Amino acid sequence: MKTLVIFYSLEGNTKYLAHAIAETSGADILELKPKKDLVRIKGVGKYFWGGGQVVMKEKPDLVPFDVDPAHYDLFFIGTPVWAFSYAPPLRTFFSGIKLKNKKIALFCSHGGTMGRTLENMKKRVAGNTIVGTIDFFEPLKNKPEECAQRARQWAGGIISANS
Repeated sequence: MKTLVIFYSLEGNTKYLAHAIAETSGADILELKPKKDLVRIKGVGKYFWGGGQVVMKEKPDLVPFDVDPAHYDLFFIGTPVWAFSYAPPLRTFFSGIKLKNKKIALFCSHGGTMGRTLENMKKRVAGNTIVGTIDFFEPLKNKPEECAQRARQWAGGIISANS
């Protein structure tokens, strides 16, 4: 089963988890990269700007993909939590790529509450089979190796159950 880990990460938390998942699952990786990212915005301003993008349902332009998601069967899709939902680059992805009859596992990283992030992602991938969900609280600050191990175990279980 061809597996792809798709993610967006602003501060590295979701990227850290995505690489742990890919390592365990033998998956390819697709990092969603906006053409204009918030990394350039300093301080707490990036959180206000990012949260505003979520509320306004913006779809930032993304750098072209180096893999074609149509060639995969199982997806691990990850996001940081912004304004209690998923980050805008995923909105762009979900709008542009139609996933149907695929197996999808969803994950998120957050610094507070995850809100309705996973539920909102499930709605965007309707027509597919959700094979797992998981969230992580500040993985780079909160026992990073334990978080990575938890991500690996979760991904390994999904791979075993869907092989």
